[in-house]
Amino acid sequence: MSSRLTLILILLALAVITLSSSIFVVDERQKVLLLRLGQIEKADFKPGIHFKTPFVTDVRKFDAREMALDAQPARYLTGEKKNVIVDSFIIWRISDVATYFRSMSGDEDRAASRLSQIIKDGLRAEFGRKTIQEVVSGDRVAMVQDILTEANRVAEGFGISISNVRIKRIDLPSEVSTSVYTRMEAERERVAKELRSQGAEEAEKIRSDADRQRAVIIAEARRQAEELRGEGDAKATDIYARAFGENEEFYSLYRRLSAYKNVFNGDDMLVIEPKGDFFKRFNDAELPVK
Repeated sequence: MSSRLTLILILLALAVITLSSSIFVVDERQKVLLLRLGQIEKADFKPGIHFKTPFVTDVRKFDAREMALDAQPARYLTGEKKNVIVDSFIIWRISDVATYFRSMSGDEDRAASRLSQIIKDGLRAEFGRKTIQEVVSGDRVAMVQDILTEANRVAEGFGISISNVRIKRIDLPSEVSTSVYTRMEAERERVAKELRSQGAEEAEKIRSDADRQRAVIIAEARRQAEELRGEGDAKATDIYARAFGENEEFYSLYRRLSAYKNVFNGDDMLVIEPKGDFFKRFNDAELPVK
């Protein structure tokens, strides 16, 4: 009884092992190959449960999602024979798993190395046709699109599809940067001097115009002042004439008293004889009153 039970258990165990070796599950994020003695028997399984011949066939699973490859920064020559350091990355995925396995033996590191070389060749060719100015300030999207088209043409033979190539940054080597910065500094200094010269010229024009306007305003003010002064003198003369005409004796006396006040307004002593027309009123005994 014990021997029969042991045999049954062994057979059950073998059945379980055989069954488990015959079933495999394909995830929707995977691409699967079925290999028979190292050769591809079937590829591109749909997601779900599948069966295989146990112990004879083998299952290889690969990531079907897009993967990022961060390429190492590398130097490239521009059309001006100037070095630039370019840092880029690649987005790729397996498009044909059978071709990928045959060309890369299913080795992701090998595929990454081959892709890096393809992109480097594309960047080298593209940068060699452009100047530093075009590389730095040009349309990188259009430049990368040309590289992407050629890279996909080559990568198709490896069962790989490249969906994107992006340039993260473009740097100049230190020796080139120093030269470029020196030229930029000289150019900025030249522009600054030109702007300062233009500013000084404009300032001189404004100053000359202000001086001219000042001279015109002062001349006009003086002319108006002279006119007002002339009008005032004329009015004063007219007032004096009318006042003098109404009382000639009083006006004559008032003018003489004003003249006396202006002459004898200090502490000096004058010893003179009050004769002459100026001292006429000193000798008058009385004044007629009108």
